[in-house]
Amino acid sequence: MDVIKEALDKIPYLGFPNIGMRDIIDILVVAYLIYIVLAWIKDTRTWALFKGVMIVLVVASVAYLFQLHTLWWVVSNAITVGTFAILVVFQPELRRALEQIGRGKLFESLINTSDQAEDGLTDEAIEAIAKASLHMSKYKTGALIVLEQETRLGDVERTGIRIDGLISSQLLINIFEKNTPLHDGAVIIKNNRVSAATCFLPLSDSMEISKDLGTRHRAAIGISEGTDALVIVVSEENGIISCVRNGKIKRGLDAELIKKILLSTRKKKRSERKKVIWKGKSKNE
Repeated sequence: MDVIKEALDKIPYLGFPNIGMRDIIDILVVAYLIYIVLAWIKDTRTWALFKGVMIVLVVASVAYLFQLHTLWWVVSNAITVGTFAILVVFQPELRRALEQIGRGKLFESLINTSDQAEDGLTDEAIEAIAKASLHMSKYKTGALIVLEQETRLGDVERTGIRIDGLISSQLLINIFEKNTPLHDGAVIIKNNRVSAATCFLPLSDSMEISKDLGTRHRAAIGISEGTDALVIVVSEENGIISCVRNGKIKRGLDAELIKKILLSTRKKKRSERKKVIWKGKSKNE
């Protein structure tokens, strides 16, 4: 073994470094901190941004290695400006993370994020959401139901009150009942459970949204513009049921169409997966 080690030491860049206990502890601490940051990012909308940043870094590495000077100039300047842009755009998320570290809640939340994402809504959950939507539409009870997809909505959940209850039409109707403590805000549904209620959603600043649509619809469009969430909206003014995805709104849904849209959110095996085309109406319709 010593002979092999001596031979490898003579080869440049292949020598064995002297690693002590301090170095091992140092590596483990850094690795754990990186894990904490990645786990926190993955549970928020920042995860999509993080993947975009990684793609930009890969492109920058390729441009540097192959001496693509024009591409390297563009990417390097974009990274410089993008760093400040990220700090400004995600200032609320960064502030919230620092506050959680100060209260010791960040580590607690990471320990409790072991839920395994399920394949999609069960038949019972779809039936319950459709039934509740029709009931609230009949009595003109305003509702805002957000269904989490690939993009995690952990940062949105934390703005509301944790429920973690099984999906039922009675629960949803009771939450949005007028003059009750939980009726104001959005409900987040994930892993076939009502995760949180009274959640605050970002409002869309699009000028194309019809003036006939109020704050509830603008909030639904806002969350769908930044994530892949599917949002069911029941109007308090006229009882019209709408569905929002990717910033597009489809209005005037009935029970059959609600169930069809909810079924489209189910995950399928890669070999069986079919492309679902969202044919929503424009924002001003």
